[in-house]
Amino acid sequence: MRQTRPACKLTSIEDSSVNIQQLSLLDILIDIPQNIEYLSPNYSSKWNNFKFIDLFAGIGGIRLGFEHVGGKCVFSSEWDEQAAKTYAANFGEQPRGDITKIRSNDIPEFDILLAGFPCQPFSIIGDKEGFNHETQGTLFFEIERILKDKNPPAFMLENVRNLTAHNGGKTFQTIIAHLEALGYRVFSKVLNALDFGVPQKRERIIICGFLDNVDFMFPNPVSFNKRLSLSDVLEDDNDISRSLWVKDRIKQSRFERMKTVLKRPYITHENVGGSITPHYFSCALRAGASANYILVNNERRLSEREMLRLQGFPDSFKIIAPYGDIKKQTGNSVAVPVIKAVAEQMVKALKKYEWSKNNEYQGSESVARQNHKEIANATVQANSNRRNTLSS
Repeated sequence: MRQTRPACKLTSIEDSSVNIQQLSLLDILIDIPQNIEYLSPNYSSKWNNFKFIDLFAGIGGIRLGFEHVGGKCVFSSEWDEQAAKTYAANFGEQPRGDITKIRSNDIPEFDILLAGFPCQPFSIIGDKEGFNHETQGTLFFEIERILKDKNPPAFMLENVRNLTAHNGGKTFQTIIAHLEALGYRVFSKVLNALDFGVPQKRERIIICGFLDNVDFMFPNPVSFNKRLSLSDVLEDDNDISRSLWVKDRIKQSRFERMKTVLKRPYITHENVGGSITPHYFSCALRAGASANYILVNNERRLSEREMLRLQGFPDSFKIIAPYGDIKKQTGNSVAVPVIKAVAEQMVKALKKYEWSKNNEYQGSESVARQNHKEIANATVQANSNRRNTLSS
């Protein structure tokens, strides 16, 4: 009979810097994932160097997140000319244009499809036309077309939170149904940029899919000590262009309508009812927002660099467009730290699945946990015996 190799490899607890007496068995079991072989830097995996395509690429926020985990972009598409210029200036390549005019055969082979696609209503043509026609004429249809033609192992899609409620929820239900019909196991969750290190409340729906039975989990929020404050993001007022400072009457009006007083720095947001609310974070940047939708200390608009920082772009990111274009581009972009966190989880899950298949292990957590429990119990017992021997 063919012998099955061990399901996982546990780093010796005695070699760890952590004192075994300070750990409960539960602590050991909770810490299992970082001791599994597929997470080791030495583990050879195709997912250490994977290929992806960047659709509806904008200025490249999603690309940055997946390059962070070792991915290489082999194709990009963006129809907005100004956004494409910013993308080209920062990544050294000009994105292809309108995706509806690009054949699947003209797209190189890839492992993960990425897309921050626009939200559009789906026209349900009716029972006569049937399920296959529900998405035609939408930009999601282009994603569906490429997934069907290229059949990549995984994808990640990003959209506004309201996609889940759009058209009474029918739009989202249609999207999920069509992705599952292509054979993908689909996961979705609303994630907030505030929870991933940038001071911007920006909630977006993330949809991930895998052809195989991949055990995927969305990332947890980062600890508070890893989150940037407004002070970390805002530039010195002395370095801000005078064109961004509002007139005295606007400033006075904002202060009069602000019922809560906060210590500086803060950002105020004007809602549709005209109320002014201060926060120690920014509301979501919006491409089509009014000029004074968001103000710093009720006195000035955000600078180009501050808007990019609120989205998690590095300061090395080049600004080549006028203020109005940058405002639109950042408002349409993604929070890069959110995408990084999702990318890390996707690659981790894909590596785990790959490793389990290579080791004839089908992903049963109960088997892995039982092995670790036995090792942990044996280690605790060995340490107890050693202490008894030394004391006798």
